[in-house]
Amino acid sequence: MSNPQSPRPSATAYPILLILLILCSLFLAPSLHASGKKDSGNQDTLNNEWILCVTAFDFSLLPPSRRIAGDIITRNLVDKFNAVNYRLRISPEYAYYEGYAWQQSVNAAARALSQKQDERSRLLYRGDPEWRYRNSLRRVDADIIRLQDDFNMKEANKPLINREPEFALLQANKTGTFPAPPRPGAERSFCMTQRADAFLTGEIREFHGRYYLRLRLFTLYTNSFVYEDDIIFSLDDTDGAINEIAARLNAVLAGSRPALVAVNADPPDSQILINQNYAGRGTVETRERPPGTIIVAVAAEGFTPQSVETELIAGEITTIDVTLSPLHYADVNILVPDKPGAAVYMGALYMGEAPYTLRLPIEQLSYVVVESGNEMGKAVFTSPDMPDEMMDVPFRTRVPPPSGEKRVNKARNWYYWTWGGTWIAGITAWVTHGMFTSQNEAMARGGYFDPEFFNNTQALSYISTGAIVAVGAIVVYKFYRLGRYLITATDNVTPIIKQEKPQ
Repeated sequence: MSNPQSPRPSATAYPILLILLILCSLFLAPSLHASGKKDSGNQDTLNNEWILCVTAFDFSLLPPSRRIAGDIITRNLVDKFNAVNYRLRISPEYAYYEGYAWQQSVNAAARALSQKQDERSRLLYRGDPEWRYRNSLRRVDADIIRLQDDFNMKEANKPLINREPEFALLQANKTGTFPAPPRPGAERSFCMTQRADAFLTGEIREFHGRYYLRLRLFTLYTNSFVYEDDIIFSLDDTDGAINEIAARLNAVLAGSRPALVAVNADPPDSQILINQNYAGRGTVETRERPPGTIIVAVAAEGFTPQSVETELIAGEITTIDVTLSPLHYADVNILVPDKPGAAVYMGALYMGEAPYTLRLPIEQLSYVVVESGNEMGKAVFTSPDMPDEMMDVPFRTRVPPPSGEKRVNKARNWYYWTWGGTWIAGITAWVTHGMFTSQNEAMARGGYFDPEFFNNTQALSYISTGAIVAVGAIVVYKFYRLGRYLITATDNVTPIIKQEKPQ
């Protein structure tokens, strides 16, 4: 009996199979693509929230009966912050958070790599069999290579920071709790402890029957107070005042568009400071700044320094051109007639020996000290007001008084004691003289003679006369002590010397 043959597929089955394969590929293709690596353009951002901490406002200067009004004002102001949804970060703020996040990422990768390298070193001391040691070593080396690549990648690529983070209040503020403000100098650590990007502090006090509200905003990225505002209002105008000051503050919290500023200074080697921070020399290219008032200071050797204050407006470019004027000089002769060869100091800088000629800018206030042995002389003077003019400044030297405040304190205390003694003696003299006058008039009108009453009146006469004499003596002594106090207090004061132009 022959084996039965296996059935063959008919010719119509091949097109059906082909159609099924095409349909499967169409359904599976999207899922296969989705399981691949995520596009780098969709990288997750960091710092997606900007947290504000509102501290407890200072009500200490409010009367106790009005402090509850201060608490209501605070809570109404905080409620206005709900109008802020997000914050727009300008370049300096973005750079701060970018650098901070990059440093944290690199440090974490470095710690992981260091721990894995330590683990490799410990394999030698575990006493594992040869085969287990080689397997563990192979596994650890593979982890080290992976962690090294991860470290290199994080070191080379800075993380992406959210440029428009969501604005939020500190969780404690949402429940009506306001932490105490930090002491001066501890603002940055306070923000780090509260995990906040900024904190708002305020003061509410009474002002001639009205309320005075003052606000200050500290931001972590600037490490300084960047905003200050105040308003005076009556109790009836509370809602309007809160709306007004909250609108200005909300604009700052939302982070308006940055302003742009550029500085051109002449001469080209001038040093340029913007808000007391070094910005460059000669020319400062256009850079972003928060809107508000800035002070640009320009200085160069041999030129008169100049400062410019201007207001930066969000979204606008402000160009500041500063041209410094050359300094004009005059000669000042430092003379010490009784001590030739005395050392001459310009402030704390040694210049030479007297007589000495200083070349100073015109109309400049200068402080000069001369020293000879244990004697010293000092003076403040203004240089001539015309170029190439000459003036003489004579000095007199003497042994300086002992350093410290004890001499002045002693003289002050003596004066205060004599001042108090004058009042005591004056009151005593007034009372005793009044008693003597009353008894003397009573004795004159009495018409009879009482020896005991006469003796009492005579004693009061002596006491009154003595008290009046004591008042006069104490007054004279008080003026002596007053003069002594004034002389001692001004003994070491730097004199101001007027110009003496050579004939």
